[in-house]
Amino acid sequence: MGHIELSLSGGFVPQARTPAEAEFVPSVERWTSTVASAAEPCLVIDSAAKILAMSASCSELFGLGKPAEVVGQTLGNALRLIDFTAVASQLDESDVEKIPPLLAIRSERLARGLLRVVPSPGEPPLTVDAITTPLLHNDRVAGSLTFFSPVR
Repeated sequence: MGHIELSLSGGFVPQARTPAEAEFVPSVERWTSTVASAAEPCLVIDSAAKILAMSASCSELFGLGKPAEVVGQTLGNALRLIDFTAVASQLDESDVEKIPPLLAIRSERLARGLLRVVPSPGEPPLTVDAITTPLLHNDRVAGSLTFFSPVR
């Protein structure tokens, strides 16, 4: 039968430390820089729905050109959101408020749902799965981070 012996030499006292500089950078700013260079389709918006960062693959997925051209626009103005009917009508403002990136800000919780978007005029609609988390700053929601996956 195996035998294990444990001995402790002196008490362990954690050393006081000064927090690293990165710990003082707000969550939104950290995610903004990460998303700007991410390979996955993702974006960060602030609490007013203004796009702060978008990955190149996200911009390509939605047919928006270069990410730098989209940053600063509101999400509702940048994306051509449509409903799931055969007519594919543009979403009204009350329905836009329910899309995951905005719902996560309002509800202060994770949000997930499907979006239907027209990437470029004349192209067929694209359905994407959106998974969103709110981003906090000083215990308040300051924006959201969303990852997109095309539904094929």
